[in-house]
Amino acid sequence: MRKQHIVRSIAFVGLMVLTQSCFVAKNYESPEVETNDLYRTEQVIDSTSIGMMNWDKLFTDSHLQGYISEALQNNLDMQIALQNMSSAEAMMKQGKAGYFPTLGVNTTWTHQETSENSQFGRLFSSIDQYELSGRLSWEADIWGKIRSNKRAYAAQYLQSEAARQAIQTELVATVSSLYYQMLATDAQINVVTQTIENRVKSVEVIKALKASGSVNEVAVQQTEAQQYATEIILKDLQYNLKILENSFQQLLGKAPGTVERSTFAQQSIDADVKVGLPAYLLSKRPDVVAAELNFRNTFEMTNVARSYFYPSLTLTASGGFQSLELKDWFSTKSIFANIITGLAQPIFNQRQNKTRLEVAKANQQKAFLQYEKALLVAGKEVSDALASYENETDKLTIRKKQLEALNKAADYSDELLQYGLVNYLEVLTAKDNALNTEINYINNKYNQMNAVITLYKALGGGN
Repeated sequence: MRKQHIVRSIAFVGLMVLTQSCFVAKNYESPEVETNDLYRTEQVIDSTSIGMMNWDKLFTDSHLQGYISEALQNNLDMQIALQNMSSAEAMMKQGKAGYFPTLGVNTTWTHQETSENSQFGRLFSSIDQYELSGRLSWEADIWGKIRSNKRAYAAQYLQSEAARQAIQTELVATVSSLYYQMLATDAQINVVTQTIENRVKSVEVIKALKASGSVNEVAVQQTEAQQYATEIILKDLQYNLKILENSFQQLLGKAPGTVERSTFAQQSIDADVKVGLPAYLLSKRPDVVAAELNFRNTFEMTNVARSYFYPSLTLTASGGFQSLELKDWFSTKSIFANIITGLAQPIFNQRQNKTRLEVAKANQQKAFLQYEKALLVAGKEVSDALASYENETDKLTIRKKQLEALNKAADYSDELLQYGLVNYLEVLTAKDNALNTEINYINNKYNQMNAVITLYKALGGGN
């Protein structure tokens, strides 16, 4: 009889294994999205993109390269992302273990005092029972629930990796942008410092002209006021520089402090600004990849929710040693065993299965809409960055001509003032315009470089 039970159990298990091919779970396919005209550009689109470059090839400043490496190593957001990946990896391993049975071991000693007035108590006043048992349980993945769970966890893990890449892309871009902004501020401070020196000399010249009767006291006071206004600009720039340095150090995981760096005049981003094919964003840009993986996760969870409508096949086996006497505990006569096979079909469970499926479908549709939105946002950011680069490049050419003209005007006005051919207000205006234009020229140059960085980030570069 025992052999017959064992044979029946093995046959039943074999049947459950064979029926695992009867999946009701759907196979995942990447969603179809429209990528034509995703960019707004007059460029000829080809297969190459600035986003394909490694960050150390785009940013050649040795100081900046060191800072980017340091930020990738020490930045707290990056470390948090790595911990998220570790958590997702653990869940993925759990998903893979879903095919394995569960096994537990239990050891018990039971002591029971019986009533002397009971039928059983007249024979035994107390009972001791010793048991050492093991329990094994396994569920056949007939409808693909375990498989879908495993794939959902795998998608979550890959999504955490894409999230880490998105943080890295953002970090590389932010560190580079702040670094160039500090250099630009350094350049502006140098310009303003030189201007203050010239303004001090201008005050001396105006005082000399007043002594000779060429101008009055108003001219002296206006010239001094112009000097003070320039000194205020310098104070603001020095304050902004400290704030930039503090923010930069925070990105590196450090306390606030000064930052060693090169000069703005030495900088250039030598890159052929190309955006590549729009479909390239589907595989390169981390947030788009993460959005698609989120959709895949919800797709698999819909499969899981659907599987709850079908019966589940389980096999449970237990066995061990059971004895009333401690000395007989491990005797062959104390061995016991049982096998239970079950088929459970849900019929009515307070609408839980239907609700689970409806929620899963809604989450899947929401994830698809989020994926479409992520792609549209990516296309807009690429278009905006490209437009910014083109605009700043054109403005830079014009600004350079404007600066040259205003510098000449300021020089001429100083000479003409000494001969009484212009008044002091014209001189002050010419010098203010020249200073503002030189500061704006540096801003334009920085904005052009920052537009390249923004485009690089928008195309998924930095990984």
